[in-house]
Amino acid sequence: MDTRLMELLVCPICKGPLTHERETHELVCAADRLAFPIRDGIPVMLEGEARSTDDSSAPAA
Repeated sequence: MDTRLMELLVCPICKGPLTHERETHELVCAADRLAFPIRDGIPVMLEGEARSTDDSSAPAA
């Protein structure tokens, strides 16, 4: 993803910074614990398309 684009993109919910996760092709907001997908090189910045990164929802081992 273009670094200039990353400087402009913010979380659509809290307007906070995003981290580009190259392995999962996602933009992650640490504050909201949401990961927004990148499809065909285009970030999908819709709350309904984001997945939760909250570890507390994971089943206990």
